[in-house]
Amino acid sequence: MVNELKPQVRIIPLGGLGEIGKNMMALECGDDIIVVDCGVQFPDEDMPGIDLIIPDINYLRDRVDKVRAILITHGHEDHIGALPFILPELNVPVYAPGLAHGLISSKLKGRKATREAQAYAIEPNQDYQFGKAFTVSWFRVCHSIPDAMGLVIETPIGPIIHTGDFKIDHTPVDGRKIDLATLAHYGAKGVALLLSDSTYAEVPGYTASERVVGEALDRAIGDATGRVMVATFASLISRVQQVVDAAVRHDRHVTIVGRSMVESVQVAQELGYLTLPPGIMKSLAESRKLPPEKVVLMTTGSQGEPTSALVRIAKKEHRDVEIMKGDTVIISATPIPGNELPVSRTIDNLLRQGAKVLYDRVATVHVHGHASQEELKMVLSLVRPKYFVPVHGEYRHLMAHAQLAWDLGVAEGGIFVMEDGDVLELSEDSAQVVEQITAGPIYIDGLTTHDNTSEVLRQRRALSKDGVVVVVIPSQNGAKSTPAETPKVVSSGFINDSDTDVLFQELVEELQQILAANPEYHEEPQLCKSKVRETARDFIAKATNKRPMIIPVVLES
Repeated sequence: MVNELKPQVRIIPLGGLGEIGKNMMALECGDDIIVVDCGVQFPDEDMPGIDLIIPDINYLRDRVDKVRAILITHGHEDHIGALPFILPELNVPVYAPGLAHGLISSKLKGRKATREAQAYAIEPNQDYQFGKAFTVSWFRVCHSIPDAMGLVIETPIGPIIHTGDFKIDHTPVDGRKIDLATLAHYGAKGVALLLSDSTYAEVPGYTASERVVGEALDRAIGDATGRVMVATFASLISRVQQVVDAAVRHDRHVTIVGRSMVESVQVAQELGYLTLPPGIMKSLAESRKLPPEKVVLMTTGSQGEPTSALVRIAKKEHRDVEIMKGDTVIISATPIPGNELPVSRTIDNLLRQGAKVLYDRVATVHVHGHASQEELKMVLSLVRPKYFVPVHGEYRHLMAHAQLAWDLGVAEGGIFVMEDGDVLELSEDSAQVVEQITAGPIYIDGLTTHDNTSEVLRQRRALSKDGVVVVVIPSQNGAKSTPAETPKVVSSGFINDSDTDVLFQELVEELQQILAANPEYHEEPQLCKSKVRETARDFIAKATNKRPMIIPVVLES
C-alpha cells in the first residue's frame, strides 16, 4: 500500500521514437499531462495520396481533461507541423520559444479551426507551472533553426531534462550558444531522467559549426559565373541569413521561391531573427529582369519532396523557373534517413540539364543540426541522470545512443530504448516499461484521415503495384447467356493492352462456364461478385504472376 502512494511519472512517446519525424511525447503524473512537441512526418513513396503523417492521440483524447499544455522545443515541422490537426481535438494552450511561436501563430491563423487557439511565447530560464505536478523552464540549445531549446521539467520524482534537437556549436551564426551551465547545474543537483536527441548517435566526433557552411556558401556564390539556386529547409533561418550576407558581399539580389519558405522568412524578419538589407530581396518577376550573375534564388526541396520548388524545377515542371546554362545549384541539407533516393534523383535531373550541383558529399555546403557522439557524451557526462531514454531517431540511432550511455557508466538506474507507444513508469526508486498503447501513424489525406488498418491505403498500394482489372457481368435471364451478355474485362496499369486480348478472352470463357454451371449466382449479386473476384484473381495470378486489384461489377436487370 505504501508503494501505491509514492508519486509516479509516466513517459509516453506518441511519435519520434523508432522513426524520424512526428515527434510527440506525453508526460503524465497524477491528474496532469503535458505534451512535448507535436510534429508531422512526410509520406514515403509507398503512401500514394497521403499529404502528411501525424501522431495517434487516442491516449490524450481519452484523458483530455488532464492535458494542461503542449510545450514546443523549436519550430521545425517535425515538431510543430501537427498542431493544426491536433489542437482542435485537445483545445489546450501551446507554449513555444519566440521564433517557433511566430511560425505556429502564422500556421494556426491560416486554418479556421485553430484561429482561436492560444499560443504563448516563452522566455528561457523562467518557470512555468502546469497543473500541480509539473514546473517547466526552457534552456537554450544550438540547432539548425534559431531559438531552439530544451526543457527542464520539475516533477515529484525529481527533474526530467528533455534536450530537444541539439548540437554543441561554439560559434553559432546567431551568437547564442547552448546553455551547458544549466545542464551542469542540474547534473550536480541530481536528474531523475534524461531524454536526449539521438539522430546522429552513430556519427563519431563532433558536428561542425554553422560558420563553416557560411564560408563555403560565400566561396560558392562568389565563384559562380551565372545564377545561383540554394535549396534548404524552409525554416533554416540561419542558412537564409548566410545566403543573404554572401549575396550582399558579391553584389547579388535574393529571391525566395516556395510558399513555405516565403512564410518562414516573413515571420523571421518580423520577429528580428533575420536581417535583410534594404533592396536585397526581389520578387521573382524582378529577378528575371536582372543579369543571371546578379541573382540568388532560395528554394525549398532539399529533401526531394515531390511538390517542392526545386524538384519541380528539376523535372521541368515549375511554371516560373527553369534551369539555364551556367546555373549553380547548392543543396544545403543532408538527406534525412529515407530521403536519399529522391534527393539523388533531383541531383541527377539537375545535372542532366547542365547545372553545376554542389551538395554535402562534394562540398561543405551543409552541416547537420544534431549532436555527434562526442557531444552526446558531453551532455551525458554533465547531466549524469539516474535513468536515460534516447529519443528522436530510428531504432539503430536509439541503440547507438544507449550504448554511449552504457560505455560512460551513467544512468545506473536503467537505460530504456523505447518506441512509440511504450509506457515507462518512473518512481523515486524504480523504473519499468509497464504497457504498450496504440500509437501508430495517422495519415492525412486531404480532409480525411486513415490509420494503419485503412482499406483505402491498402487498395492504393495494390493499384500502384499491379494496377486494376474490372470484370463486368451483365444481367442474366435465367441460366442462358447471349453474346450481348458476355462478361467484359478491362484493365488499367496492369499489363500492355496487346498482351491482354488472349488472357482476358480465356478469363471470360472460364467465367461463362462458372456462371452457366451455377444459375443461383444470377439471383445473388453479392455471391456472384465474390466468385468472380476469386476466379479472376486466381486465374490472373497463375497466368501472369501478378496480383492486380479485381473489381467485379454485376449489372442487375
